[in-house]
Amino acid sequence: MSRLDWQIGTVAAIARETPRVNTYTIRLPQWTPHRAGQHYDLRLTAPDGYRAERSYSIASPPEQAGEIALTVELIADGEVSGFLFEGVAVGDQLELRGPIGGYFVWPATAPEAPLLLVAGGSGVVPLMAMLRHRQRAGLRNPVVLLFSVRTPDEVIYQTELEEFVKSDPAFTLLLTFTRRAPAGWVGHQRRIDAALLGEAVGRLPGPPQCYVCGPTGLVESAATLLQAQGLPDESIRTERFGPTGR
Repeated sequence: MSRLDWQIGTVAAIARETPRVNTYTIRLPQWTPHRAGQHYDLRLTAPDGYRAERSYSIASPPEQAGEIALTVELIADGEVSGFLFEGVAVGDQLELRGPIGGYFVWPATAPEAPLLLVAGGSGVVPLMAMLRHRQRAGLRNPVVLLFSVRTPDEVIYQTELEEFVKSDPAFTLLLTFTRRAPAGWVGHQRRIDAALLGEAVGRLPGPPQCYVCGPTGLVESAATLLQAQGLPDESIRTERFGPTGR
């Protein structure tokens, strides 16, 4: 079976990440090991034959055999995300194909190399697969995650990221809130800019490999600013999502 052939997976678990984000764990009869950063296509077929297809990044690490986790943000008027939130329960079946993608992946071939991850909103999903892969592989290379969100209730994977901070001194989480910060917050409260990226790079012991994922505007701006700080083009990989107003 080719990874581009469609197969029927079974929803094994649904976890609420934020009020508008769920993670769907799906068991696959023809599971293929993926690389952190890849995605799956998900297809819905209506009784009249109408089809809708979307791509979703894999949140689970390659070490999680037999199943994948897809973290999905509910989009206003979204055909597929709306159906997943309103019409899918544990035990239901979904049509998928993958894993897909070969550019925006972290292969962990240089396990000591510094890593800079920059995310806006649900752009954190493929970066979380990289962090989980790193943890499962027992790596301790220096990593900074610079994560931009609008409000406190939109921090996807918040509990797990805080556990990473507590358990791994080589991991740094830099959160910035663009609309409303938590009460008593003394951290950053602005969009990602040159100063924030400079702080993130400065927390690493050497030039990092960079992965930037999120809305198009954020990604293009961050990539340009990283280049302006002297990082070579080949060290910056980007993945763009549609605009979300962040």
